[in-house]
Amino acid sequence: MKRNKVEIIYYLANKYNMPLSKVEKIVNSQFKYVSEIVKEGNFETVRLPYFGKFSVKQKRVEYINKKKNEK
Repeated sequence: MKRNKVEIIYYLANKYNMPLSKVEKIVNSQFKYVSEIVKEGNFETVRLPYFGKFSVKQKRVEYINKKKNEK
């Protein structure tokens, strides 16, 4: 069963008896972490429990780095 971000936040808040705002901050920080790792480009796959695996094709990373160096 797929769940969206809001459903997962509610699920985790109920499971661990935590405030929604705190769980939301935790979940958002996980996405921020994945974003930083993706920007670095030195990874194969990043897996977040409940959300799945995230990866970027090597050619895409090379293209982005090339554009960054041109500026």
